[in-house]
Amino acid sequence: MTEIKKLLIVEDDPGLQRQLRWAYDGYEVIVAGDRAGAIEALRAHEPAVVTLDLGLPPDPDGTTEGFATLAEILALKPATKVIVASGHGARESARTAIADGAWDFYSKPIDIDQLGLIVARAFHVHALEAENRRLAARGNIGLGGLITAAPEMLKVMRTIERVAPADVSVMLLGASGTGKELLARGLHDASRRRHGAFVAINCAAIPETLLESELFGHEKGAFTGAVKTTEGKIEQASGGTLFLDEIGDVPLPLQVKLLRFLQERVIERIGGRKAIPVDTRIVCATHQDIDTMVAEGRFREDLYYRLAEIVVRIPTLAERAGDAALLARHFVTKYAHAMKTGVTGLSPDARAAIDAWRWPGNVRELENRVKRAVIMADGKLVTAADLDLAAPEDGPINLRAAREAADRHAIRHALARADGNISNTAKLLGVSRPTLYDLLKSYDLHG
Repeated sequence: MTEIKKLLIVEDDPGLQRQLRWAYDGYEVIVAGDRAGAIEALRAHEPAVVTLDLGLPPDPDGTTEGFATLAEILALKPATKVIVASGHGARESARTAIADGAWDFYSKPIDIDQLGLIVARAFHVHALEAENRRLAARGNIGLGGLITAAPEMLKVMRTIERVAPADVSVMLLGASGTGKELLARGLHDASRRRHGAFVAINCAAIPETLLESELFGHEKGAFTGAVKTTEGKIEQASGGTLFLDEIGDVPLPLQVKLLRFLQERVIERIGGRKAIPVDTRIVCATHQDIDTMVAEGRFREDLYYRLAEIVVRIPTLAERAGDAALLARHFVTKYAHAMKTGVTGLSPDARAAIDAWRWPGNVRELENRVKRAVIMADGKLVTAADLDLAAPEDGPINLRAAREAADRHAIRHALARADGNISNTAKLLGVSRPTLYDLLKSYDLHG
């Protein structure tokens, strides 16, 4: 059964109340004319979205009562998306409203159609955030702890879940910071080897002269400084999974020894004469173009085929529609709690900047920027400046750019969820089919 979308309209003009109530077909609309009525309705109905006129009695020509109502709404229900509308010093009111936690701002005179799009987007984002909170509460965010709502990444996780029970070698291909180690750990946890050890080694981070010893171990006295016999990572992962990150950095001579292990499932420690049987599953990853490396002779073709029984390509963060904003909210909550700051979320200009940024460093870059921003933020909301990201357009508050970026994201996400069905997409977004067709044409999107 479809969940009823509750919208609270806080407006003291009876004529505008009727106009707004008529405009929001498909929502359960609750109307209040002052602060007391708004708070009573908030407690009784718990609406996901509120449109709030700042000019409320007893200060209809000012903004004092409106801002007091905003503060009280967010104190009672912090997850509520409050869209503030005002004709009173619009630019200054916008700054103050956003700083105080409003989700968006709209200047009067009100364009019903445009405000309707903002309201639909607010409901969509509220639903996504609620879903993410439910998943987090269950401790079941995704394979390996990955947080995603992107169809591209969900497809990757389904692939890994299918191959996990089969004892085959898996190669993960993707840029740095896309979550390859999390996926490898998720594969291990979903496999029959989950009770064994999961051992990870970054082949690019270890000097070439030491990498062989790290992988295969050494006998006492095998070289200067070898004061005791030491197991390598392959032995340590026996019965479990060994994750070889940046496999493309393994030198050619060592590739030969790794190939022998994969073929015969035995190893010899450095300085040893004894073949040691080892039952270890190999999962490897690289950000390099492994096919080009094979073609150029920098990576052994026979080793490639042993390692790449199953190849999984990981999309970049920029290719995962909507995930940047989802992850950013998660990291804000995580680090605000860990560092005991007063930060509660992201400002609209931060959300717009996050959607517009291409994230060359992927999730690792996003997490680092959010962590730093939570530390540096002056207010309750992390801004684009705190993230050290340029807003998509000039000006301190780029609401038009924020709306467009969020509209594009919401439409893409809804299309994916509805498998391209326009009627179902329109229902998910809370708009009519003609309105959705206009948006698809305006943003050059394809249904």
